[in-house]
Amino acid sequence: MMNEDSPSTSTSTSGGGGVKKFFLRLSQIYQSSLDRSTPHTRMRWVFAGFVLLLFVLRIFIYQGWYIVCYALGIYHLNLFIAFLTPKIDPEFDPYAQEDDDEGPNLPRHSNEEFRPFIRRLPEFKFWLSVTKSTAIGLFCTFFDFFNVPVFWPILVMYFITLFCITMKRQIKHMIKYKYLPFTRNKPRYQRVSEVAGGGPSIGGASSK
Repeated sequence: MMNEDSPSTSTSTSGGGGVKKFFLRLSQIYQSSLDRSTPHTRMRWVFAGFVLLLFVLRIFIYQGWYIVCYALGIYHLNLFIAFLTPKIDPEFDPYAQEDDDEGPNLPRHSNEEFRPFIRRLPEFKFWLSVTKSTAIGLFCTFFDFFNVPVFWPILVMYFITLFCITMKRQIKHMIKYKYLPFTRNKPRYQRVSEVAGGGPSIGGASSK
């Protein structure tokens, strides 16, 4: 009996190993594609906009899935707020300056030390989350199960109200702690060939 069971056991083991290798290879291809797309910021966002356009067109053409659209809009709004928010909230920063009114995370003058703005949600993760969620929302529009009857003007009013309240709070937070959600005053380093002809200093940095 043991001799009869051993071939089937080995066959199932090899089959499971093949499936595991297939998904492992698939994940490697997926990760490699993401790595190659990292420096192409504009093309990535064009692709995300194209997927979002397909989703919006399907909502308008078939006049349905408004609850899916509302949920996707709320999720994108949360992602956008995290994209605008610094990684370390100045309100809870233990290294904040005590001699100033809630000292800023970014320099306000060109002669101060350059400190880049570090986001709570990096740009690449922001793009990836937007693209994934939009693709999932587009996939949901192919199933009537998600097409819940709802009075869509109410959802639009809810979303506009939530957007205004959230952005107002975010802008107040930016004004209170004196920061902007982008990096500025980044030093620009000249090439050695450019500086060599102009003066003795090599590799000097100049700020915008």
